[in-house]
Amino acid sequence: MTRPRLLIRRLHLWLGLSLGVLLVVLGFTGSALVFYVGIDEVLHPPARSRTDVPGPGWVSPIWDRAVATGRARWPDPAGTWSLEVTGAGGAIPARYYPASEHHDHHAERLMVWFAADGGRIVRADPWGGYLMSWLYEVHMHLLAGEGGRLVVGWGGAASLLLLLSGVVAWWPRGSWRKALALKRRAAPIRRVRDLHKLTGVGSAALLLVVVATGVLLALPEVKAALRFPASPPDPRSAAATGVQIPVARALAAARQAVPDGRLAFIDVPGAGDAPFRVRLAVPGDPHRRFPSSYVWIDQHSGRVLAVRDLRSGGTGATLSAWIRPLHDGSVGGLPIRIVAVLVGLMPAVLFATGLLHWRRRRAARTLALSRMTT
Repeated sequence: MTRPRLLIRRLHLWLGLSLGVLLVVLGFTGSALVFYVGIDEVLHPPARSRTDVPGPGWVSPIWDRAVATGRARWPDPAGTWSLEVTGAGGAIPARYYPASEHHDHHAERLMVWFAADGGRIVRADPWGGYLMSWLYEVHMHLLAGEGGRLVVGWGGAASLLLLLSGVVAWWPRGSWRKALALKRRAAPIRRVRDLHKLTGVGSAALLLVVVATGVLLALPEVKAALRFPASPPDPRSAAATGVQIPVARALAAARQAVPDGRLAFIDVPGAGDAPFRVRLAVPGDPHRRFPSSYVWIDQHSGRVLAVRDLRSGGTGATLSAWIRPLHDGSVGGLPIRIVAVLVGLMPAVLFATGLLHWRRRRAARTLALSRMTT
Protein backbone atom coordinates (compact mmCIF):
# COMPACT_ATOMS: atom_id res chain seq x y z
CA MET A 1 0.00 0.00 0.00
CA THR A 2 1.38 3.41 -0.95
CA ARG A 3 2.10 5.92 1.79
CA PRO A 4 -0.53 8.48 0.62
CA ARG A 5 -3.21 5.80 0.59
CA LEU A 6 -2.13 4.64 4.06
CA LEU A 7 -2.36 8.20 5.38
CA ILE A 8 -5.83 8.60 3.89
CA ARG A 9 -6.98 5.39 5.57
CA ARG A 10 -5.63 6.56 8.90
CA LEU A 11 -7.35 9.92 8.45
CA HIS A 12 -10.59 8.12 7.68
CA LEU A 13 -10.20 5.89 10.74
CA TRP A 14 -9.58 8.69 13.22
CA LEU A 15 -12.23 10.95 11.77
CA GLY A 16 -14.69 8.07 12.03
CA LEU A 17 -13.80 7.36 15.63
CA SER A 18 -14.01 11.07 16.50
CA LEU A 19 -17.21 11.94 14.65
CA GLY A 20 -19.05 8.63 14.69
CA VAL A 21 -21.29 9.25 17.69
CA LEU A 22 -22.21 12.73 16.47
CA LEU A 23 -23.18 11.40 13.04
CA VAL A 24 -25.22 8.58 14.57
CA VAL A 25 -27.19 11.06 16.72
CA LEU A 26 -27.78 13.43 13.80
CA GLY A 27 -28.69 10.54 11.51
CA PHE A 28 -31.25 8.99 13.86
CA THR A 29 -32.89 12.32 14.70
CA GLY A 30 -32.86 13.36 11.05
CA SER A 31 -34.60 10.12 10.04
CA ALA A 32 -37.36 10.71 12.61
CA LEU A 33 -37.80 14.32 11.47
CA VAL A 34 -38.48 13.30 7.86
CA PHE A 35 -41.99 12.42 9.05
CA TYR A 36 -42.09 15.10 11.75
CA VAL A 37 -45.66 16.30 11.18
CA GLY A 38 -47.18 12.86 10.68
CA ILE A 39 -45.58 11.36 13.79
CA ASP A 40 -46.58 14.36 15.89
CA GLU A 41 -50.19 14.15 14.75
CA VAL A 42 -50.32 10.46 15.63
CA LEU A 43 -49.06 11.32 19.13
CA HIS A 44 -51.52 14.25 19.49
CA PRO A 45 -54.84 13.40 17.76
CA PRO A 46 -56.67 16.63 18.74
CA ALA A 47 -54.20 18.61 16.63
CA ARG A 48 -54.54 16.38 13.59
CA SER A 49 -55.15 17.85 10.15
CA ARG A 50 -57.83 16.57 7.77
CA THR A 51 -56.99 16.02 4.13
CA ASP A 52 -60.61 15.34 3.17
CA VAL A 53 -61.65 19.00 3.56
CA PRO A 54 -59.91 22.19 2.41
CA GLY A 55 -58.39 24.56 4.92
CA PRO A 56 -58.87 28.33 5.11
CA GLY A 57 -57.49 30.32 2.19
CA TRP A 58 -56.77 33.90 1.14
CA VAL A 59 -60.13 35.45 1.98
CA SER A 60 -61.10 33.40 5.03
CA PRO A 61 -62.13 35.24 8.24
CA ILE A 62 -60.68 32.34 10.22
CA TRP A 63 -57.19 33.91 10.35
CA ASP A 64 -58.42 37.02 12.16
CA ARG A 65 -60.54 34.86 14.46
CA ALA A 66 -57.55 32.66 15.35
CA VAL A 67 -55.36 35.69 16.11
CA ALA A 68 -58.10 37.14 18.32
CA THR A 69 -58.43 33.81 20.13
CA GLY A 70 -54.69 33.64 20.68
CA ARG A 71 -54.42 37.22 21.91
CA ALA A 72 -57.25 36.62 24.36
CA ARG A 73 -55.26 33.71 25.82
CA TRP A 74 -51.87 35.50 25.73
CA PRO A 75 -52.64 39.23 25.85
CA ASP A 76 -49.08 40.58 25.60
CA PRO A 77 -49.44 43.38 22.99
CA ALA A 78 -45.85 42.90 21.84
CA GLY A 79 -46.24 39.16 21.24
CA THR A 80 -46.18 37.97 17.62
CA TRP A 81 -47.96 35.15 15.83
CA SER A 82 -47.05 32.95 12.90
CA LEU A 83 -49.95 31.01 11.40
CA GLU A 84 -49.15 28.03 9.20
CA VAL A 85 -51.29 27.53 6.10
CA THR A 86 -51.33 23.79 5.50
CA GLY A 87 -54.05 23.75 2.83
CA ALA A 88 -55.81 21.03 4.82
CA GLY A 89 -58.75 21.16 7.17
CA GLY A 90 -58.65 20.36 10.84
CA ALA A 91 -56.42 22.04 13.39
CA ILE A 92 -54.50 25.18 12.40
CA PRO A 93 -50.85 25.13 13.57
CA ALA A 94 -49.34 28.37 14.82
CA ARG A 95 -46.35 29.73 16.70
CA TYR A 96 -46.58 32.36 19.41
CA TYR A 97 -43.46 34.41 20.18
CA PRO A 98 -43.59 36.39 23.43
CA ALA A 99 -41.94 39.79 23.39
CA SER A 100 -38.18 39.24 23.20
CA GLU A 101 -34.99 40.84 21.91
CA HIS A 102 -34.17 37.61 20.11
CA HIS A 103 -35.96 36.71 16.91
CA ASP A 104 -33.67 33.99 15.57
CA HIS A 105 -34.14 30.22 15.42
CA HIS A 106 -33.48 29.89 19.16
CA ALA A 107 -36.15 32.42 20.19
CA GLU A 108 -38.58 31.27 22.85
CA ARG A 109 -41.89 30.22 21.34
CA LEU A 110 -45.07 28.35 22.09
CA MET A 111 -46.58 25.97 19.57
CA VAL A 112 -50.35 26.44 19.38
CA TRP A 113 -53.05 24.59 17.45
CA PHE A 114 -56.40 26.28 16.85
CA ALA A 115 -59.64 24.50 16.07
CA ALA A 116 -60.64 24.50 12.41
CA ASP A 117 -62.83 27.59 12.87
CA GLY A 118 -60.12 29.49 14.79
CA GLY A 119 -62.44 29.96 17.77
CA ARG A 120 -60.62 27.87 20.36
CA ILE A 121 -57.24 26.36 21.19
CA VAL A 122 -57.01 22.58 21.06
CA ARG A 123 -53.33 22.23 22.01
CA ALA A 124 -50.48 24.41 23.26
CA ASP A 125 -46.94 23.18 24.00
CA PRO A 126 -43.64 25.00 24.49
CA TRP A 127 -41.15 24.41 21.69
CA GLY A 128 -38.78 21.68 22.85
CA GLY A 129 -41.30 20.43 25.40
CA TYR A 130 -42.73 17.60 23.30
CA LEU A 131 -41.01 14.71 21.55
CA MET A 132 -40.72 15.86 17.94
CA SER A 133 -39.64 19.40 18.80
CA TRP A 134 -37.11 17.97 21.27
CA LEU A 135 -35.68 15.77 18.51
CA TYR A 136 -35.51 18.83 16.27
CA GLU A 137 -33.52 20.71 18.91
CA VAL A 138 -31.14 17.78 19.28
CA HIS A 139 -30.68 17.62 15.54
CA MET A 140 -30.11 21.36 15.13
CA HIS A 141 -27.82 22.13 18.06
CA LEU A 142 -27.59 19.13 20.43
CA LEU A 143 -29.62 21.03 23.08
CA ALA A 144 -26.58 23.25 23.54
CA GLY A 145 -27.63 26.52 21.90
CA GLU A 146 -25.17 28.46 19.80
CA GLY A 147 -22.21 26.29 20.79
CA GLY A 148 -24.10 23.17 19.79
CA ARG A 149 -24.98 24.71 16.44
CA LEU A 150 -21.30 25.26 15.73
CA VAL A 151 -20.47 21.69 16.74
CA VAL A 152 -23.16 20.36 14.39
CA GLY A 153 -22.09 22.64 11.54
CA TRP A 154 -18.34 22.21 11.70
CA GLY A 155 -18.68 18.57 12.70
CA GLY A 156 -20.69 18.15 9.51
CA ALA A 157 -17.95 19.88 7.53
CA ALA A 158 -15.39 17.45 8.96
CA SER A 159 -17.77 14.62 8.10
CA LEU A 160 -17.55 15.58 4.44
CA LEU A 161 -13.83 14.90 4.68
CA LEU A 162 -14.61 11.61 6.43
CA LEU A 163 -16.87 10.52 3.58
CA LEU A 164 -14.48 11.62 0.83
CA SER A 165 -11.50 9.94 2.50
CA GLY A 166 -13.52 6.73 2.75
CA VAL A 167 -14.27 6.78 -0.97
CA VAL A 168 -10.63 7.52 -1.83
CA ALA A 169 -9.38 4.78 0.51
CA TRP A 170 -11.75 2.26 -1.07
CA TRP A 171 -11.29 3.32 -4.70
CA PRO A 172 -10.20 0.17 -6.56
CA ARG A 173 -6.89 0.02 -8.36
CA GLY A 174 -7.82 -3.21 -10.09
CA SER A 175 -11.03 -5.16 -10.51
CA TRP A 176 -14.22 -3.28 -9.69
CA ARG A 177 -16.05 -6.58 -9.35
CA LYS A 178 -13.66 -7.64 -6.60
CA ALA A 179 -13.90 -4.24 -4.91
CA LEU A 180 -17.70 -4.53 -4.77
CA ALA A 181 -17.80 -8.17 -3.69
CA LEU A 182 -19.28 -9.40 -0.42
CA LYS A 183 -17.56 -12.62 0.64
CA ARG A 184 -20.16 -14.38 2.76
CA ARG A 185 -17.90 -17.32 3.59
CA ALA A 186 -14.90 -15.21 4.56
CA ALA A 187 -13.65 -14.76 8.11
CA PRO A 188 -15.92 -12.61 10.34
CA ILE A 189 -13.49 -9.70 10.29
CA ARG A 190 -13.55 -9.69 6.48
CA ARG A 191 -17.36 -9.85 6.34
CA VAL A 192 -17.60 -6.86 8.70
CA ARG A 193 -15.13 -4.96 6.51
CA ASP A 194 -17.09 -5.82 3.36
CA LEU A 195 -20.36 -4.70 4.97
CA HIS A 196 -18.76 -1.39 5.98
CA LYS A 197 -17.31 -0.96 2.50
CA LEU A 198 -20.52 -1.69 0.59
CA THR A 199 -22.69 0.38 2.92
CA GLY A 200 -20.33 3.31 2.52
CA VAL A 201 -20.04 3.02 -1.24
CA GLY A 202 -23.79 2.58 -1.68
CA SER A 203 -24.76 5.58 0.44
CA ALA A 204 -21.78 7.91 -0.10
CA ALA A 205 -23.38 10.12 -2.75
CA LEU A 206 -26.62 10.64 -0.82
CA LEU A 207 -24.76 11.14 2.46
CA LEU A 208 -22.58 13.79 0.84
CA VAL A 209 -25.70 15.67 -0.29
CA VAL A 210 -27.43 15.38 3.09
CA VAL A 211 -24.33 16.35 5.09
CA ALA A 212 -23.35 19.23 2.79
CA THR A 213 -26.85 20.74 2.89
CA GLY A 214 -26.93 20.23 6.67
CA VAL A 215 -23.70 22.21 7.00
CA LEU A 216 -25.22 25.09 5.02
CA LEU A 217 -28.35 25.05 7.20
CA ALA A 218 -26.36 25.00 10.43
CA LEU A 219 -23.78 27.58 9.34
CA PRO A 220 -25.39 30.57 7.62
CA GLU A 221 -21.99 32.24 7.73
CA VAL A 222 -20.74 29.58 5.32
CA LYS A 223 -23.72 30.26 3.03
CA ALA A 224 -22.80 33.92 3.05
CA ALA A 225 -19.17 33.12 2.22
CA LEU A 226 -20.38 31.05 -0.74
CA ARG A 227 -22.35 34.10 -1.94
CA PHE A 228 -25.78 32.69 -1.42
CA PRO A 229 -28.49 35.37 -1.08
CA ALA A 230 -28.18 37.65 1.91
CA SER A 231 -30.77 37.72 4.69
CA PRO A 232 -34.24 38.94 3.70
CA PRO A 233 -34.87 42.69 3.92
CA ASP A 234 -36.07 44.06 7.23
CA PRO A 235 -38.65 46.75 6.34
CA ARG A 236 -40.52 48.64 9.03
CA SER A 237 -44.01 50.03 9.18
CA ALA A 238 -44.16 53.80 8.71
CA ALA A 239 -45.29 54.38 12.30
CA ALA A 240 -44.75 52.59 15.60
CA THR A 241 -48.29 53.23 16.82
CA GLY A 242 -51.73 52.95 15.33
CA VAL A 243 -54.53 50.49 14.76
CA GLN A 244 -53.37 47.22 13.22
CA ILE A 245 -55.16 46.28 10.00
CA PRO A 246 -57.03 42.94 9.85
CA VAL A 247 -55.11 39.90 8.65
CA ALA A 248 -57.54 39.64 5.73
CA ARG A 249 -56.46 43.08 4.47
CA ALA A 250 -52.77 42.18 4.70
CA LEU A 251 -53.46 38.99 2.75
CA ALA A 252 -55.30 40.93 0.06
CA ALA A 253 -52.24 43.18 -0.39
CA ALA A 254 -49.89 40.18 -0.53
CA ARG A 255 -52.10 38.44 -3.07
CA GLN A 256 -52.13 41.49 -5.28
CA ALA A 257 -48.32 41.69 -5.09
CA VAL A 258 -47.79 38.01 -5.97
CA PRO A 259 -51.02 36.79 -7.61
CA ASP A 260 -49.78 33.27 -8.38
CA GLY A 261 -48.33 32.62 -4.92
CA ARG A 262 -49.64 29.97 -2.56
CA LEU A 263 -49.99 30.86 1.11
CA ALA A 264 -47.56 29.09 3.47
CA PHE A 265 -47.21 31.27 6.61
CA ILE A 266 -48.82 34.47 7.89
CA ASP A 267 -46.62 36.33 10.39
CA VAL A 268 -48.71 38.75 12.45
CA PRO A 269 -46.72 41.42 14.30
CA GLY A 270 -47.29 42.74 17.78
CA ALA A 271 -47.48 46.39 18.72
CA GLY A 272 -44.73 48.53 17.18
CA ASP A 273 -43.36 49.10 13.71
CA ALA A 274 -42.86 45.49 12.61
CA PRO A 275 -44.81 44.62 9.43
CA PHE A 276 -46.96 41.69 8.48
CA ARG A 277 -44.90 39.11 6.63
CA VAL A 278 -46.62 36.67 4.28
CA ARG A 279 -44.60 33.66 3.15
CA LEU A 280 -45.52 32.27 -0.25
CA ALA A 281 -44.70 29.41 -2.58
CA VAL A 282 -44.42 30.50 -6.19
CA PRO A 283 -44.31 28.10 -9.17
CA GLY A 284 -40.96 26.34 -9.23
CA ASP A 285 -40.26 26.59 -5.50
CA PRO A 286 -38.92 23.17 -4.41
CA HIS A 287 -40.15 23.27 -0.80
CA ARG A 288 -43.87 23.08 -0.15
CA ARG A 289 -43.86 23.78 3.59
CA PHE A 290 -41.06 26.35 3.84
CA PRO A 291 -40.95 28.23 0.52
CA SER A 292 -38.64 31.16 -0.18
CA SER A 293 -40.84 34.06 -1.31
CA TYR A 294 -42.16 36.81 1.00
CA VAL A 295 -44.28 39.95 1.01
CA TRP A 296 -43.98 42.56 3.78
CA ILE A 297 -47.00 44.77 4.52
CA ASP A 298 -47.23 47.87 6.75
CA GLN A 299 -49.30 46.77 9.74
CA HIS A 300 -51.14 50.10 9.99
CA SER A 301 -51.62 51.26 6.40
CA GLY A 302 -51.70 47.96 4.50
CA ARG A 303 -49.08 49.25 2.04
CA VAL A 304 -46.72 46.68 0.53
CA LEU A 305 -43.23 47.49 1.84
CA ALA A 306 -41.13 44.84 0.08
CA VAL A 307 -41.44 41.74 -2.06
CA ARG A 308 -38.96 38.90 -2.30
CA ASP A 309 -39.92 36.62 -5.18
CA LEU A 310 -37.76 33.54 -5.62
CA ARG A 311 -38.07 33.80 -9.39
CA SER A 312 -36.33 37.17 -9.48
CA GLY A 313 -33.55 36.25 -7.06
CA GLY A 314 -31.13 34.76 -9.58
CA THR A 315 -29.11 31.55 -9.44
CA GLY A 316 -28.02 32.06 -5.84
CA ALA A 317 -31.59 32.30 -4.61
CA THR A 318 -32.58 29.18 -6.53
CA LEU A 319 -29.67 27.18 -5.14
CA SER A 320 -30.45 28.39 -1.64
CA ALA A 321 -34.08 27.31 -2.01
CA TRP A 322 -32.97 23.76 -2.82
CA ILE A 323 -30.84 23.33 0.31
CA ARG A 324 -33.61 22.45 2.74
CA PRO A 325 -35.67 20.13 0.51
CA LEU A 326 -32.53 18.20 -0.43
CA HIS A 327 -31.64 17.88 3.24
CA ASP A 328 -35.02 16.74 4.58
CA GLY A 329 -36.18 14.64 1.63
CA SER A 330 -39.19 16.84 0.87
CA VAL A 331 -37.94 17.34 -2.69
CA GLY A 332 -40.02 14.35 -3.81
CA GLY A 333 -42.94 12.27 -2.69
CA LEU A 334 -43.14 9.37 -0.28
CA PRO A 335 -40.45 7.20 -1.97
CA ILE A 336 -37.86 9.99 -1.63
CA ARG A 337 -38.79 10.52 2.01
CA ILE A 338 -38.34 6.80 2.70
CA VAL A 339 -34.91 6.98 1.05
CA ALA A 340 -34.10 9.96 3.30
CA VAL A 341 -35.01 7.90 6.37
CA LEU A 342 -32.73 5.06 5.24
CA VAL A 343 -29.87 7.48 4.52
CA GLY A 344 -30.20 8.79 8.07
CA LEU A 345 -29.67 5.27 9.41
CA MET A 346 -26.51 4.67 7.39
CA PRO A 347 -24.13 6.49 9.81
CA ALA A 348 -25.13 4.04 12.55
CA VAL A 349 -24.35 1.06 10.30
CA LEU A 350 -21.04 2.58 9.18
CA PHE A 351 -19.98 3.51 12.70
CA ALA A 352 -20.88 0.09 14.14
CA THR A 353 -19.14 -1.90 11.39
CA GLY A 354 -16.14 0.44 11.30
CA LEU A 355 -15.70 0.31 15.07
CA LEU A 356 -16.09 -3.48 15.16
CA HIS A 357 -13.58 -3.94 12.35
CA TRP A 358 -11.06 -1.62 14.05
CA ARG A 359 -11.42 -3.40 17.42
CA ARG A 360 -11.02 -6.85 15.85
CA ARG A 361 -7.95 -5.72 13.95
CA ARG A 362 -6.46 -4.32 17.15
CA ALA A 363 -7.24 -7.53 19.00
CA ALA A 364 -5.69 -9.61 16.21
CA ARG A 365 -2.58 -7.40 16.17
CA THR A 366 -2.24 -7.62 19.96
CA LEU A 367 -2.56 -11.39 19.82
CA ALA A 368 0.07 -11.64 17.10
CA LEU A 369 2.51 -9.51 19.07
CA SER A 370 1.97 -11.54 22.21
CA ARG A 371 2.73 -14.76 20.30
CA MET A 372 5.93 -13.25 18.92
CA THR A 373 7.17 -12.39 22.39
CA THR A 374 6.45 -15.79 23.91
